[in-house]
Amino acid sequence: WTDVSGCLICDPRIVNNPAPINTITYSELRELAYMGATVLHEDAIFPVRAAGIPVNIKNTNCPQDRGTMIVSETAEPCEHIITGKKGMSVINIEKDKMNSEVGFGRNVLRALEKSNVSFEHMPSGVDTMSVVIQTDKLAGKETTILDEIRSRVHPDQLYIESNLALIAVVGRGMKSARGTAAILFTALADARVNIKMIDQGSSELNIIIGVAEEDFEVAMKAIYNAFIKVKK
Repeated sequence: WTDVSGCLICDPRIVNNPAPINTITYSELRELAYMGATVLHEDAIFPVRAAGIPVNIKNTNCPQDRGTMIVSETAEPCEHIITGKKGMSVINIEKDKMNSEVGFGRNVLRALEKSNVSFEHMPSGVDTMSVVIQTDKLAGKETTILDEIRSRVHPDQLYIESNLALIAVVGRGMKSARGTAAILFTALADARVNIKMIDQGSSELNIIIGVAEEDFEVAMKAIYNAFIKVKK
């Protein structure tokens, strides 16, 4: 029991009266909790998740509302859930033929490990690598980390970009649904929001994009409206 009628598709502080989520899986909740959703902390449901027991989030003040069911698996239609968080920075690394240099990624991560800094995402290309880190974890260690990366991998270019926000579109049906990425990127283009980073895990449970913090709210509203329009 809590003070809201379950999980919502988007943050009500950004989107006015967002639609509720009827059913969500444990895996989706894990993604949402990581991205900042606070309706239920992921650690609180680990015991029942291990036992395969469903959880129903209900509103104490409106007990008649359906709320949100959290289950291991479901055949119900997938909701596209939009969440995000600010306060991120990116270490951008560029080096010709990076892809053929054995141990390159390991050496970059060792530089972070030496400063006791963990990373959030690490999208990369043939000659580029971006390491996304929470800005507060990086604070005061920027110079030390950059110097360590330089000494280990000798990049052609190396710099930090701050004031980044991450936005995730989460949905268990993404793997089999066509057009999810197209809806997302079209919505941002129409809202004139520049995408600074794109990351998608092998599970295809979510797509994460990076935008400037100043574009965060505009981007969230645009993505929400695009998916709700498609749903209707």
